[in-house]
Amino acid sequence: MNNLYLRKEGISRRSSSWDTTGGNADNVRIASGKSYTIADITGSGVVQHIWMTISSADIHYFRKILIRMYWDGEVEPSVEVPVGDFFGVGHGVASHYVSLPLNMITTPGIIEDKAAMNCFFEMPFGNGARMEVTNECQKDIIVYYYVDYVEKPVPDDAFRFHAQFRREMPTAGTIDLSRLKEEHDKQDDAFWANNKVNDIKNTDGSENYIIFEAEGEGHYVGCNLSIDNIDPIPGNSWFGEGDDMFFIDGEPWPPRLHGTGTEDYFCAAWCYPSGKYDGPYHGISLAAPLRGNGHSWTEPNIIPTELEYSGKWTTYRFHIVDPILFRKSITFSIEHGHGNSQSNDYSSVAYWYQREPHKTFPMIVPVERRLPLSERASMSGFLKSF
Repeated sequence: MNNLYLRKEGISRRSSSWDTTGGNADNVRIASGKSYTIADITGSGVVQHIWMTISSADIHYFRKILIRMYWDGEVEPSVEVPVGDFFGVGHGVASHYVSLPLNMITTPGIIEDKAAMNCFFEMPFGNGARMEVTNECQKDIIVYYYVDYVEKPVPDDAFRFHAQFRREMPTAGTIDLSRLKEEHDKQDDAFWANNKVNDIKNTDGSENYIIFEAEGEGHYVGCNLSIDNIDPIPGNSWFGEGDDMFFIDGEPWPPRLHGTGTEDYFCAAWCYPSGKYDGPYHGISLAAPLRGNGHSWTEPNIIPTELEYSGKWTTYRFHIVDPILFRKSITFSIEHGHGNSQSNDYSSVAYWYQREPHKTFPMIVPVERRLPLSERASMSGFLKSF
C-alpha cells in the first residue's frame, strides 16, 4: 500500500456483463458447447482484476466450464483452465477462502455449489487481449463478470501471464499398496507398511507428477494442487511426503531446488494439522475428508481419526515475494507420496509469467476425464489399501 498516494498513468476501463438496456439482467447466457468472449480489448494495458460468478444446474460445472486468455493476437491460449480450478479450488466444487491473488467467496464452513470468484494477478498486454468462457456443461449457464483493466503503455520487457491445468488420475504408483496391505495386516508393527514405503529411493524424479513445464524466459509464481486420496499407505491416511523438484534451464539431477515433502512445499509441517486455512501466500482452500457416514461435503459431521487425510483436498502456494526464475526452461514436478508410491487422483493449476512465444500446452483434458470421483468411488479406493 506504500505507493497508493502516487499519481498513476493510464485510463481505467471495464468489460462487464451489465444490462445495457438499463434493466437488472446483468448477465450473459452461454449455450451448451458454446464460447462467449467476456473481454476483447484493443491496444495495450494491464488487466488488474477479474470477478465472476456462475449459475448452472450442473453439479460439476466448476470443472466443465473453461476460461481461456489470449495476449497480443496469439492463436493458442496463454491461460486454459477449468474455471473453479483457475480461481483456486479443485474437484468441481466451491469453498470459501481468501489468498492474496485469488479467492472464492461463499458460505464458510461447508462445501458449496456457488461462489463469487476473484483474481488479482496483473496481466499485461501490448497489442490486444481476449478472454473467453467455454461451456462444456450439458445445459445453458448464466455468467456474471467484471474484467477491470488499465489502458496504458506496457514496457517491452513485460512478461505475459500464463496458467495451465493438468490432471493425472490415477498417478502411476511405484508399489502396489493393496498387495502391501495384505502383508501389512500380518504384522504386529503398525508402521510396517510405512517403513517399507520409506525405503523406496527416487534418484531422478522421472516418475513425478508434473505440475508445469515451460520454455523461454520467465518466472513461476505459484500453483494449486488438488488430491483425492484413493490409494493410501496401509494404516496411514496421510497422502503427503512427496518432494517438490524444480529443474531449471536444463540442469541435470539433482535439481538446485529440491524439497522435503508435499506439506513442506505448501508451507505447512507434520501433515496438515490445521485442516482448512487460508493465508495470503499459502493455504488449504478445500479440506473434505470422508466422514463416518461416507459423505465429505457436510462439514459438521465428525471425522474419525483414521479418515483424517482421506477424501478431497486443494492446497495452494504463491511465490509473490519469491518467484522461481528461469532463463531457458523449467519443469516443476512433485512426488505422489514418498518415492511416488501412491496412485492418487492429482490435478493442478500452475501460474507463471514468461516472454512469448510460450511452449504449446498439452491438449486440455477432455471434459469427461476432468470430472471428480464420486464420494462412493473415493471411499472405495481409500479403504482398498488403508
